[in-house]
Amino acid sequence: MTLIDGKKISDQIKAEIAAQVEQMLADGKKRPHLAAILVGHDGGSETYVAHKVKACEQCGFKSTLIRFEDNITEQTLLDQIAALNADPDIDGFIVQLPLPRHISEQKIIEAIDPAKDVDGFHPQNVGRMAIGLPCFLSATPAGIIELLARYNIDTRGKHCVVLGRSNIVGKPVATLMMQKAAPGNATVTVCHSATPNIAEITRQADIIIAALGQPGFVTADMVKDGAVIIDVGTTRVPDPTRKSGFRLRGDVDFDNVAPRCSYITPVPGGVGPMTIVSLMKNTLQAAQAKN
Repeated sequence: MTLIDGKKISDQIKAEIAAQVEQMLADGKKRPHLAAILVGHDGGSETYVAHKVKACEQCGFKSTLIRFEDNITEQTLLDQIAALNADPDIDGFIVQLPLPRHISEQKIIEAIDPAKDVDGFHPQNVGRMAIGLPCFLSATPAGIIELLARYNIDTRGKHCVVLGRSNIVGKPVATLMMQKAAPGNATVTVCHSATPNIAEITRQADIIIAALGQPGFVTADMVKDGAVIIDVGTTRVPDPTRKSGFRLRGDVDFDNVAPRCSYITPVPGGVGPMTIVSLMKNTLQAAQAKN
């Protein structure tokens, strides 16, 4: 069993990006600039945005964090997005999800200029991805593909089972895995809450990508020997032994599933770091397109 080290790979990629940024500056081009909008004080969002700001420093990017209280009006947020769309110094920006219930996430996503949509959530980027055109790929699926590539995991003709059909992970990663590319070229099955006999399907899988948000859902009896397991789950579960009072747990029962696998991602330290580094890659791509 090989542990897929997302932290190590993400550090390698950040170093590669930093070298490209240094070359851009040496060529007289401007430093890439990523902005993030954070609404409210959700603990997970706060941590995630802090990691993104740190990653910008490591990559040599300029970063701007714009904070609003959770009672912000939808129109005020839309006005801020319009200002970032029009700002020539901002190469890309994100609006950290989830948003308060009184704000339409879809309306916010669609207000972002697709050329600055480094999260890859705008329908234009999603549509271009679906038909294989250049675009900003959704960060978590792009990170998964990068891990498969860097570990030279063969996906051609393999049966890939995706657990979950979210717009952020399940649907786009299924699309990428079936593309005529490497990694890709897989036969893809998508399972979700209405799928009967999920265990029968996962036992046929060469690759399982678990993105359900249900801690420990994938158990050893659901996995065939030699399978590749990509665990996207990051659910906070109580842990009185930790200073924070919680720990992150994936969708896979790691201790019991890992011995059966050829490759498996841990939680934390697997897909998570790759999500952030994919955002950095998209920001670099946005900056290079403008220069």
